[in-house]
Order: sequence, then structure tokens, then C-alpha cells
Amino acid sequence: MNLFRNLVYSIVLFAIGLSANAHEVRPAYLQIEQTRENSFHVVWKIPATGMTVPKIYLELPENWKMTSNNASLISNALRQEWNYELNDNIHGGEITFDGLQNTIMDVLVTIKLLNGVKFSGLVKPKNPIYVIPDTPSVWNISKTYLKLGIEHILFGFDHLLFVLALVLITFGGWRILKTITAFTIAHSITLSLAALGFVYMPSASIEAVIALSIVFLAVELVHFIKGHVGLTAKYPWVVAFIFGLLHGFGFAGALTELGLPQTDIPFALAFFNIGVELGQLVFVMVILVIIFLVNKIKIKPKNWVKLVPAYSIGIIATMWCFERVLSFW
Repeated sequence: MNLFRNLVYSIVLFAIGLSANAHEVRPAYLQIEQTRENSFHVVWKIPATGMTVPKIYLELPENWKMTSNNASLISNALRQEWNYELNDNIHGGEITFDGLQNTIMDVLVTIKLLNGVKFSGLVKPKNPIYVIPDTPSVWNISKTYLKLGIEHILFGFDHLLFVLALVLITFGGWRILKTITAFTIAHSITLSLAALGFVYMPSASIEAVIALSIVFLAVELVHFIKGHVGLTAKYPWVVAFIFGLLHGFGFAGALTELGLPQTDIPFALAFFNIGVELGQLVFVMVILVIIFLVNKIKIKPKNWVKLVPAYSIGIIATMWCFERVLSFW
């Protein structure tokens, strides 16, 4: 194994290790569902970032009249529910998320009317206002879930760490291509099946096993560096496919939590998956470019550097594994 790329990955892993959380910054979620002709049920959920819940305040149009409200703390989030009466047209109303501009969090908005029409949109901190459109747009839904897919993979450090370990233990452009393709196909299968409700796996168990899969790759990488060729080094695409099935359930858990627009499930699911693949591709390309550039530097690092990436991966993943197993109780 090239010693130079080990040095680069040790720096990358150090940056990743600064994050105590293996999960991406999940968006806040606003769901509005029409229950009767003039009645709407509103659910507003803000996920915690670290130990605190961001101060984001929902402001609905003035002509919406509240009839009941309820707030509760759920796992790592604040959830609020209201019932509203509205005698006017819902279309064109402005929903403001006061305080969102002070965060790095997005807001996923879904609105479902009695006639089955559903709207979706992703509100960014730089423009914390959502205007309810007159007609639903397939392009809007596709764009929203494409962005969510990209953000999920780029801020999902456990998935990135798995891909990083695969690249470290795989040589040659063709072998890397086959390995990443196998991982992509596998997690696309389980993501689709789970998101559509054909298969169900408990999210807590899946998250723990995903961490364990990274530990497995770390052990394989240590053996490989020491000259012992294991299963992953011989057949990286096989290992990538098997563990990719597990990671697909992890992606599905995030997508299920966000919610799928029932009237446009194929578009939302397809573009979320495309977003995941684009984010994954960007990550792999950046790593390969870094390897290429560092290989041009004529510096010979010390021998201990060879094992830094493998042990770093193993330590981080082991911490995640214990943390997730303990969350069972």
C-alpha cells in the first residue's frame, strides 16, 4: 500500500473524528395535512444538534386560526402539533421559519390536501420562507429529494468512513469502480424495498450493524497492511455488495423519517437515491485526486503512518458501535 495516501487519510480521519456524531445534520420537518374542508393538522419537528434543540419558530399565515396544540420531546427532537381552521384559500400563504437563518439546518415541508394533492419543498437558512404554491411540481419534489440525498451521504460520516475504507483496501481504477458499483447496487436495492414498505428492519439494530461493518473493514485493512490478504482485499466488490445491503436500510431509515410524498413516491425515491450516488461519487473523486496529488510529493513518511488510517477507522467505528448498542436500552 502506498504510504503517501495513508498520510492523507490520517488527516482526513482526524477531521472526521472531531465529530462526536456519525449522523448528518437532519432537516427539520413541517407536515401539514388537511383533515376536513376547513381543518388542517400541523406537525412541526426540530431535531437536536448535539445536546440542544435549535431555536426555530414556526410562523403560519395570520388567517390560520389555532384550535388546539400539543408539544412533546421525542428521541433527539422537539415535536409540536396543532390543529388549525382556515376559511380562505391555502394557496399563496407564506410560512416563515424565524431563527432558521441562524442555523445550518434545512426544513423539509410537505403539505397534503383532501383531494390527494401533495406539495413538497426544502427551505434553506438563507431564505427561511415557504410560499404554498398553486399546483404541485414534480420538478420541485425531484429537486428537494435530490438535495436531501446529497446532504445525507456527505454529512453521514459512517457511510463515508465505510467508503473510505473500501477505497483504501482496493487497488486499481477498475477494481475501485467495480467495488463502488457493487456497493451502489446493493444499497439501492434495500433502500427501495424498505422505503416502499416491502421490507422492515429496526433502525437501531441496523445502525449498530453498520458501525460493526466498518470495524470489520478496519480489521481487514490492518491485516492487509501487514501483508495478510483477506476476503476484502481479494473480493472487495463482494464485501461491498453484502454490506451495501445493510447500508441501504440505513438510508431508508433516514428517508422514512423524512417522509415520502405519497402522490410522487417514484420521483422522490429515485432522486433521493441519485443524490446519494452523486454525493458518494464526489467523495470518492476527491479522495482519488488527493491520492494522485500526494503521490507526486517525494516525501517518505515513517512506518507507523501506514497503520494510522486503519486504527483510526477501527477506533471511531467501535465507539459508534458501543454507543448504538447501548441505545437499545
